[in-house]
Amino acid sequence: MVIALPALGLLAALLAGGGAGTAGGNPRGAVSAYGLVSVVLLLSVLVLVPCGARRLAAVHSGLAARLLGERIAGPPPLRHGRGPARWLTATLRDGPGWRAAAYLLVKLPVAVVELYAVFLAAAGLANLMYPFWWPLFRNHPPGVRLGPVGALTPFGTLWVATFPGTFAVFAAGVAMILASPWLARGASTADRWLIRGMLGPGQLAQRVADLEQARALAVDDSAAMLRRLERDLHDGAQVRLATLAMNLGMAREKLGEDGEVPDPDKVRELLDAAHRGAKDALAELRGLARGIHPAALDNGLADALATLAAGSAIPVDLQVQVPVRPTQAIETIGYFCVAELLANAAKHSSATRIGIRVTGREDVLVLEVRDDGTGGANPARGSGLAGLAQRVAVVDGYLDIVSPLGGPTRITAELPLRA
Repeated sequence: MVIALPALGLLAALLAGGGAGTAGGNPRGAVSAYGLVSVVLLLSVLVLVPCGARRLAAVHSGLAARLLGERIAGPPPLRHGRGPARWLTATLRDGPGWRAAAYLLVKLPVAVVELYAVFLAAAGLANLMYPFWWPLFRNHPPGVRLGPVGALTPFGTLWVATFPGTFAVFAAGVAMILASPWLARGASTADRWLIRGMLGPGQLAQRVADLEQARALAVDDSAAMLRRLERDLHDGAQVRLATLAMNLGMAREKLGEDGEVPDPDKVRELLDAAHRGAKDALAELRGLARGIHPAALDNGLADALATLAAGSAIPVDLQVQVPVRPTQAIETIGYFCVAELLANAAKHSSATRIGIRVTGREDVLVLEVRDDGTGGANPARGSGLAGLAQRVAVVDGYLDIVSPLGGPTRITAELPLRA
């Protein structure tokens, strides 16, 4: 309520400036000093309102982010042109600034409701004290009559003259304390709706910002995947193939030039090593291919997840009910999400059972992975959940993590069926 009151000053300045500009007109058309001052005053107010509203709205947005968890992208900065005329024109045409001014005015009745919720809580707490302090301060001698004591309630002042009457005040205090959070939640919900609709950068600008962020995440994800493939090829398959070529070269040298084999056991040993190296390199390349696109996905997400569940170190209960098959990109993201979550559960959760439930509803694919482990999953601890959230966000998906200490853990990923 305190930071909402300056909006009254903005409104009063706007009305005063508008009234002065209207009153400054001269019916004969002559330019008077009063009229000139009125025009200057009106322009000053019109410049002051959007600039001041921007700053006050930034305070509201900061408090909403800290106290309500409602984080919105701020409006784009005002771009002033060169010269006083362009600066004035840009300020007067500041759409976000005028929207912020409108928010501050609409905020006033919401702030009154929020203040009333605080009053209910404070007055209710005071009313709870009546039965306790009454015997201490109303212990007058017989024959002395004292006036009744008032108690604030939502329906007016309740006057109490006897000790039994304090229990009615106590009951009113309990009702007030129980009602205040509901009233505060309703006012906060309205405030959050206003903040999202009036203080954000606008739906189009917000959508553009989201798409730019998704594009940046997609580029970073692709670059990271290429670096990982290059590293795996260099450190894995390439080393094995180099060893294979070296063993074959040594075997050829052992065979000799004239067809005689001076040391057949050594040649046989080198060929066996080359054969093992070829099989290991083949397995390495197959693993890399599965990392790019698992072959099991060719038969659909259900079969691919069944393959993952069968190879899990922890027993898995799998349920898949997807009436409409998602696109290949969505199936791939969903597959790797489940694979990452299974790996995390095996490494960190100490779980004895994992449940995977995949459903499709209203063009949305929902993957839910839950376990009975110790909980405490946190994306900030580098468990791979942050990268998972980024991969989901690339296709406008959403990742929800519920993992209290002591468990259980439930992680839900929502993906569009088409991307």
